[in-house]
Amino acid sequence: MYHNVAHLPRDLQIYRSLYVSPAAFARQMWLLHRMGYTGLSMSAAMPYLRGERQGRVVAITLDDGYADNLESALPVLSRFGFSATVYVVNRSIGRFNTWDAKRIGIRKQLMTADELRQWHRAGMEIGAHSQNHPRLTHCSDHQLLDEIYACKADLEDRFGVAVTQFCYPYGDVDDRVADATQHAGYEAATTTHRGRATRESNLWRLPRVQIARHHFLPQFAMRVLTGYEDRRA
Repeated sequence: MYHNVAHLPRDLQIYRSLYVSPAAFARQMWLLHRMGYTGLSMSAAMPYLRGERQGRVVAITLDDGYADNLESALPVLSRFGFSATVYVVNRSIGRFNTWDAKRIGIRKQLMTADELRQWHRAGMEIGAHSQNHPRLTHCSDHQLLDEIYACKADLEDRFGVAVTQFCYPYGDVDDRVADATQHAGYEAATTTHRGRATRESNLWRLPRVQIARHHFLPQFAMRVLTGYEDRRA
């Protein structure tokens, strides 16, 4: 689980862990490739999660759809023949992080529709991250229809691609939200729960391994390639 692949802004005081430098990201992808792993988008990883295929694979996800994902992450992913999923907030495409900009004091640029098309043409996946990035467990049933169902339809109409993957904003999910996501037609959905996804995982409550700016290469390897995060879940 990544967010920003960029250098940390000097005046940012909170959410600093959401940044991974471009150089660190490149080293992490190099290590996966060197160890014989293939980085996959969520859709490409589904046969492995369903137990239909076996292999040394890692699903790579980037939340929110920041412009730096295209600028800094895409060239590295392409270099190693990897794919990844970016989860976008539909009504903030081409804008900024409207859900937390005031709190953190920084407006972070999100990919435009044309940039997301460029991302997709490069072999990457567009996933859904709701319409407005709310806490979904606080939403009414009517709001869930918009945030989950309509988000899928709007993104598919806008980009002409199947949108089969969802990510819960803030990792906020309960049974009602997970059921709505499944019934909306998403094949899987990711949380912020710690751990590595396996064939036994609930496909609409998938855990992830967060990668933060302070994780050096040995820590990255420990988190991704061993049972460390599974034990910390």
